[in-house]
Amino acid sequence: MIKIVDYGVGNIQAFITMFKRLGIPAERARSGAELNGATRLILPGVGAFDHAMHLLNQSGMRPQLDGMVLEKEVPVLGVCVGMQMLAGGSDEGGLPGLNWVPGRVKAFASMPQAAQLPMPHMGWNDLQVRSGAKLFSGFEPQPRFYFLHSYYFACEDKAHVVATASYGLDFDCVVSNGHIHGVQCHPEKSHHFGALLLKNFAEL
Repeated sequence: MIKIVDYGVGNIQAFITMFKRLGIPAERARSGAELNGATRLILPGVGAFDHAMHLLNQSGMRPQLDGMVLEKEVPVLGVCVGMQMLAGGSDEGGLPGLNWVPGRVKAFASMPQAAQLPMPHMGWNDLQVRSGAKLFSGFEPQPRFYFLHSYYFACEDKAHVVATASYGLDFDCVVSNGHIHGVQCHPEKSHHFGALLLKNFAEL
């Protein structure tokens, strides 16, 4: 059973609806007890990094999530701010992240190549996918996904980078560290591309 972590932010229903269309069982989890039995986890997120981390830390689910992901190695997919939370921290705030994938979240505006571009980076963009990436099995070259963000994940170990996109600079937009995955784009808003990515995640 896929459990979608509902800690107060993120479009939970959009994920449930897409998994239902795919015929894949999925439900929201609002507590540690509701996380029990999860074979996959989705960590969504929108808004500011510190706000999302604060809500997750206050939800009561953080210790169990750490145990499930780090000890039991339950596959997890962080989405948008949920992906950024996988990092050690963010230039957007002061709270530490989950630190499940080594890296730090940085602002596009802090980079000379992107400082003059409209913020947030919003709309459809092509992905440059690394060959052999299991999340993108069955994809055509340069799939298009929907983005909405002003900060990006700068992966410490580029071996963890599965795909990049370009907005003034090439940035890491999909990462995988073993069973831990993150996507900066919104698969739940990316039509057939997003549906195929979520299906692949469910089958990893």
